[in-house]
Amino acid sequence: MHQKPNSREVAARRPWLDAELRLVKPKLLVCLGATAAQATFGPSFRVTRERGKVLSSKLAPRVLATVHPSSLLRHSDEESREREYGRFVIDLRAALKAAGEA
Repeated sequence: MHQKPNSREVAARRPWLDAELRLVKPKLLVCLGATAAQATFGPSFRVTRERGKVLSSKLAPRVLATVHPSSLLRHSDEESREREYGRFVIDLRAALKAAGEA
């Protein structure tokens, strides 16, 4: 449980993601968690540094990375869970705004 997929598992799903993005042509791609963000931007990408920022990639004109929702449940105390939930909501609002600007 809560195991990060390895690079082979991520690579195996990439053709499916590429095909779906070609068909959907999203205005905005939201990466939920480090695995999704690193699959989009490369292994040096850090969600902790870049979360909530509107970026671009070959996959979509606008991309926003944030934490995976399940990470909110793993905080040990209520105060940190509430704080991180608030940050997550701010990230989602930034995504909503970015989607509306496209």
